[in-house]
Amino acid sequence: MDSPENTENIENLFTTIPIALPDFKSGFIAIVGRPNVGKSTLMNHLIGQKIAITSPVAQTTRNRLRGILTTPDAQIIFVDTPGIHKPHHELGKVLVQNAKTAIKSVDLVLFVVDGSSEAGTGDRFIFDILKRIDTPVVLGLNKVDLQPSNYQFIDDTYADLIAATNWSTVKFSATTGVGTQDLQQALINRLETGPYYYPPDLVTDQPERFIIAELIREQILLHTRQEIPHSVAITIEKIVEMPKITKVNAAINIERSSQKGILIGKQGTMLKTIGTEARQQIQKLIAGKVHLELFVKVEPKWRQSRLRLAEFGYQVEE
Repeated sequence: MDSPENTENIENLFTTIPIALPDFKSGFIAIVGRPNVGKSTLMNHLIGQKIAITSPVAQTTRNRLRGILTTPDAQIIFVDTPGIHKPHHELGKVLVQNAKTAIKSVDLVLFVVDGSSEAGTGDRFIFDILKRIDTPVVLGLNKVDLQPSNYQFIDDTYADLIAATNWSTVKFSATTGVGTQDLQQALINRLETGPYYYPPDLVTDQPERFIIAELIREQILLHTRQEIPHSVAITIEKIVEMPKITKVNAAINIERSSQKGILIGKQGTMLKTIGTEARQQIQKLIAGKVHLELFVKVEPKWRQSRLRLAEFGYQVEE
């Protein structure tokens, strides 16, 4: 049963949601594509604030993350999905299944590809999934700033791929911003009229605790060896808000004892670097000072355990 405080919070939320005008558009858009094509970078750019972590390491996104963009004419709820790939463990299966679930539960799909290279087998695999659904699709060719001068043959491979569909295509760069306004308008044009789903000033429906964990994981992706990133899960043990500082205790869960030494580093230098840079990002998020304490736990084969996956927040979404 909801407490009086929770009931009041819910009531306050709905009082801040305005009534949409008759021509106002809204809807949910899933951003899908192969790992590392720039889906999270794009969502951050469109929203104008960092809510999704980015990294050169493939398969950065794990949980389905909603980013909310509200303009005078529309409200778009972006669903940033894990990169669709061939899974190699239980975690991978959960991530791919959740991405496929997202595709079926939205109003529009934005299929993002790496426009600096020609269509590959991974793109064709996702195309085969999308062509079987009724949800409309917009193909987004990202990384046009990296296209070679003779780029036409690259564009042609994607044109050939979708030739039998009615999908529209937009070229852009999520890094430089070139073409992103055209993309935003193309997405709005494909949506139906609808209500505000969230208050206009909200940029995500995820709690701060989730974003903080992701910001810590991002620094691990950026600073550690290839063997570490995909076997790491972050759990926020405690957050204590004080008048002048917020204290955060977080556990870095890994699979093998050998990884502990890599994460901690010589005389603790690696863990200190991760903590310092994560703290700086968290302070931007909460607009205040943060004291961050990190400690490392060994959880053998957690990616293969449905129980551990659920404990760390990775569950199959219906």
